[in-house]
Amino acid sequence: MAEIRIKKIKNVPIAVTPDGFWCCPSHVMFPKTLNKPKSSSSLSSPTKASSNHKKHSQELDTKPSPVVVDEPPVVCDERKVFVEFGEPGTGDLKVVLLGKQGIMVRLSVHRHVVEENSAFFAKKLLGQHASFDCVVVEVDECEDVESYVETVGLMYCKELDKRLIKQSVSNVLRILKVAEQLGFKSCMESCLNYLEAVPWVGEEEERVVSSVLRLQHEGLIGVGPILKRVTSDGSKPTNDTISHVLQLVLKSKEEKGRREMKSVVSKLLKEDNDESNPNSNPLTSVDLRNDTVYTLCTTQLAQPEFTQQVVKQMVLEADNMLWLLDVLANRCAADTYAVIWANQQELARLHPQVPIMYSHHISCITARLFVGIGRGEILPCKDTRHLLLKTWLQPLIDDYSWLQHGCKSFDRKVVDEGIGRTILTLPLADQQIIFLGWLSSYLKAGDNCPNLQKAFEVWWRRTFVRPYTEQSNSQQLD
Repeated sequence: MAEIRIKKIKNVPIAVTPDGFWCCPSHVMFPKTLNKPKSSSSLSSPTKASSNHKKHSQELDTKPSPVVVDEPPVVCDERKVFVEFGEPGTGDLKVVLLGKQGIMVRLSVHRHVVEENSAFFAKKLLGQHASFDCVVVEVDECEDVESYVETVGLMYCKELDKRLIKQSVSNVLRILKVAEQLGFKSCMESCLNYLEAVPWVGEEEERVVSSVLRLQHEGLIGVGPILKRVTSDGSKPTNDTISHVLQLVLKSKEEKGRREMKSVVSKLLKEDNDESNPNSNPLTSVDLRNDTVYTLCTTQLAQPEFTQQVVKQMVLEADNMLWLLDVLANRCAADTYAVIWANQQELARLHPQVPIMYSHHISCITARLFVGIGRGEILPCKDTRHLLLKTWLQPLIDDYSWLQHGCKSFDRKVVDEGIGRTILTLPLADQQIIFLGWLSSYLKAGDNCPNLQKAFEVWWRRTFVRPYTEQSNSQQLD
């Protein structure tokens, strides 16, 4: 059997149990009281009771001049709790909460308090005149008994906003839900004021937004300020904002910050474009028009003349171009990029004039395009694929040694495979011209040249084995 004594400090109910004390009361103490009942023998010990009384007296002494009103002990079993608000014996309304697993909590409250604060109780008590018999209101299937008791206790508090300070977001959301069910408008406004001011951490944001959206029809003042934290007014087009972010990143001269923000923006754009992401909503996805990115690409290629003064700038622009290519490839929109790059014949002509320690940054773009085509991520037309190989394969071969040793992100196996697969998408006659040119370079440079042996074998079988097989089959048919 557990003993519960109700005390009152400055109009805030304090329920004291053998496990400690809690205010309004705390949701943490219900499991302790209900699941770990004290045995009758331990409670009947004068020494134990005396020590508990001294302990609570010391704790209460730290409060500013509390007014303590004693009440005869209330006996309850392990699944029944009685809580009384206000002066003992003055309550004229009983509220019975029937929770899960057979838990029952009886609240002794004051009718005028709950009627003034709760539309739910006002409706329940409508037409029931006060009498000598105490009125009883039952709440069936109460999902959150602890928060219900705490919310009723808040009806006795004069400054609700201060009462919620230092509460957790989760606890306030539970109180808000019960306050909505009770029609406790002043408590709902206080909860909304709290949620508007406090930071949301991790998954709290989704829980707060979903709870607040449910209250839009209530016409509460506090709903709008909270939703403004996660929604824009639409006065500025989303595409303009994204374009501005991209331009700021591309124009940055600080290498570390630029590199880190490129990684962050790429990740965010990839998440938004991920169809498998359950949180991705096509109605709210980032409106990044591909022509915006292509405009930025052409801006990077505006000055292809490589002089000693602009070599460092060239390296920066090449890195920016490679990043924009990744952005477009992740959005399945890099086909036009391949067209733009394949038509940079003037840039390819100037390529040998640039020291190889800088020019290999340009070849990273070519390698990335071949990898994308080889994986089926980029699908330019046949003429574009042919022009891309004709314009940029030889500069890529010239830079291959530096790419392997000077570029940490370069994966030779992946690039070799991408080049070979790109060549094999062309007509057989074009394949022959390119593979014979590659063979000449490979026999001279060895490991400093792409290894296209697997693709070369495919071309060989297509050229020499399959026609013989077809001729053999035709003879058998005859």
